[in-house]
Amino acid sequence: MVVPVFRASVASFHPLFDSLCTRLSTNSSLPKNSRLLPFASSELNPVQSRPELSFCVGTHFIPHPNKVERGGEDAFFVSCYNGGVIAVADGVSGWAEQNVDPSLFSRELMANASYFVEDVEVNYDPQILIQKAHAATSSVGSATVIVAMLERNGILKVASVGDCGLRIIRKGQITFSSSPQEHYFDCPYQLSSEAVGQTYLDAMVTTVELIEGDTIVMGSDGLFDNVFDHEIVSMTTRFIDVSEAGIS
Repeated sequence: MVVPVFRASVASFHPLFDSLCTRLSTNSSLPKNSRLLPFASSELNPVQSRPELSFCVGTHFIPHPNKVERGGEDAFFVSCYNGGVIAVADGVSGWAEQNVDPSLFSRELMANASYFVEDVEVNYDPQILIQKAHAATSSVGSATVIVAMLERNGILKVASVGDCGLRIIRKGQITFSSSPQEHYFDCPYQLSSEAVGQTYLDAMVTTVELIEGDTIVMGSDGLFDNVFDHEIVSMTTRFIDVSEAGIS
């Protein structure tokens, strides 16, 4: 289970900004490892500020107890491009029955998404980013995926295939919830190395207008299957620092 928690904040710009951004994070990290992406750090003493939105990000990765030794099957990446990009992929565990490591597909998919995020053909479109990342992935397997891209004008663009999810919390209330896509119970839509899988054309695409202070919780189904929405709200609203919320 991977849990990125991010909050919309007024962006600050500084020449050192890009060097602080984490480009790629996958489940090769140790369990319960948290990462903070300092999109609007007050310590930088920025030379220029504009009332545009970007993300402050905290993440947490918790492999299933039976999958800790191989590092779990989820992967994610965080980019500071434009207002910020967050993506999560969940490797489909059924491939293990065919002696295929389910994490390989999700990790490569996220690595490719990170590579293409600034591609001119993507044009900051999460659905096209999914298309290009999927086309470039050669590992055998499949994964569910969700990508969220924030425009600096506050528009959050989301594309998802399967049952990775997203919640937007504003003033202690959930104002938006993504909907899972399933063929039937425990069989979500998924990008696959096989022709029988779904493609970017099957993605559910949504745009949501954010305001400063909104909290966005995104994760694989391991989060939303095990934690109720009211518990997510309770945990995230207790913390000002999203890095602390991410590991709670």
